[in-house]
Amino acid sequence: MRYLLPLFTVFICACGHVSHNGKMVFRYNQPEGIPSLDPAFAKNQAIIWAVRQIYNTLVEPDSLLNIVPSLAKSWEVSPDRKTYTFHLRTDVFFHDSELFPGGKGRKMTAQDVVYSLKRVMDPATASPGSWIFNDKVDPVTGFRAANDSTFVLTLLRPFHPIMGILSMQYCSIVPHEAVEKYGKDFRKHPCGTGPFIFHFWDEGQALVLHKNQRYFERDAAGRQLPYLDAVKVSFVDSKGTEFLLFRQGQLDFINDIEASFKDEVLTKQGALKKEWEGKIALMKAPYLNTEYFGIVMDPAKPGVANSPLRDLKVRQAINYGFDRTKMMTYLRNSIGHAAISGFVPAGLPSFDSVKVKGYSFQPAKARQLLREAGYPGGKGLSPIKLVSIPIYADLADYVAHQLQEIGVPVQVEIVQKGTLMDQVAKSAVPFFRGSWIADYPDAESYLAMFYSKNPSPPNYTRYTNPAFDALYEKAIQETDDSVRYGLYREMDQLVISDAPVVPLFYDMSVRFRQPNVKGLIGNGLNLLELRRVRIE
Repeated sequence: MRYLLPLFTVFICACGHVSHNGKMVFRYNQPEGIPSLDPAFAKNQAIIWAVRQIYNTLVEPDSLLNIVPSLAKSWEVSPDRKTYTFHLRTDVFFHDSELFPGGKGRKMTAQDVVYSLKRVMDPATASPGSWIFNDKVDPVTGFRAANDSTFVLTLLRPFHPIMGILSMQYCSIVPHEAVEKYGKDFRKHPCGTGPFIFHFWDEGQALVLHKNQRYFERDAAGRQLPYLDAVKVSFVDSKGTEFLLFRQGQLDFINDIEASFKDEVLTKQGALKKEWEGKIALMKAPYLNTEYFGIVMDPAKPGVANSPLRDLKVRQAINYGFDRTKMMTYLRNSIGHAAISGFVPAGLPSFDSVKVKGYSFQPAKARQLLREAGYPGGKGLSPIKLVSIPIYADLADYVAHQLQEIGVPVQVEIVQKGTLMDQVAKSAVPFFRGSWIADYPDAESYLAMFYSKNPSPPNYTRYTNPAFDALYEKAIQETDDSVRYGLYREMDQLVISDAPVVPLFYDMSVRFRQPNVKGLIGNGLNLLELRRVRIE
């Protein structure tokens, strides 16, 4: 299909934001690329953003992170909190495709829900999201279609965050015909029920989606969604070039901004500088993302057994050894908040900076811990390699420099994001830069990272603590919010005290849009919601 690209590019770009025949096309860039359009592999933001336009889930989070209907119009929960009965919409159709008789998309049914969720659990799929149902659902008996419009989910035991899990993109509903026809190539032949239909994908060049003319949702005035006629995703791998394209009006929206442009556009307090007012629009919102350095705890993994990071006091010294607040002001232009509480970020109802004590900048305390660990002034401490990615190179260098001053020799190595993600998933990097974006608006999404029975992902650090596991298992069955939040905080404090991670900051989403882009809103998960976007 490579020959189609020049024609369509002319169609989209001829007159800037709107093509010459009056079509509204929303253009954004994905620097890291999109490796798959199969929702079973929606493991990062780049895939989630694209997949979300093509597929729907049973339920979804709204702008305030409440779980609201999507493919399911209503549901009931049994008194024992183990059986969820979902009543599905009956006006939802899969996208028109050669997969179906006559090329017309067939109606979605409860059997499609059963198929899709079982597929995520199936080892043959090898979905990185298979862990979401671990020890929660029996793959044989847990998913059932009572009839075409009624889906029944049966849990092994109560699990309060299950509705949030069902809103994850992994749980998108797919037609079995597409998976059976394309097999592994389903990744580049998506077919869903969502607001946009796959048109073509020239990998590394552009992904183009067209409006789904049969989409089931309407706005409050009864107008069919989406408003946009098409979405075009480009794959320019430089954030700097991306910003220049945005300035030239060739992109309608960018997420975050290349570090070298931050000071040009934003004040140190994170506001738009006066010279940019009216030219571009700044959108800031809390974002459930914790940026951190991770430390692999399993001595059987490469480079771990003889690492000084095996010593708790060394890990704690690192946590006390740098100034997060100054880092946020000067390197992040106050975008986000210093992580001086737990690993669970601000913005979740269980967050409590008073009850969960984290690490502030205390260089004297850090030096004392190094002495107690047998490394006075860092003497005898072998260099520690910290692996990061290019866009966080300045942050890694900042931390390394401050740690050097207390006696901890850190060597920063920069690799590409895809390389680091692969290595981290295999626990092949003892000290790494990471980020954890909430999969759903519940602290369990973060604490699952430290449950020893979970694989990597999400337990990238291979952390094991029986006391933590016991609290986790108790919390996920607890139906009283206040009691569960208390257990969450206990777990968070255990993690912070054991220091398998070095929390850096609780993130904030920073988006820039062209002034003529209307209706673009976000939420704490930083989802890209395009159903109600207009270009004027």
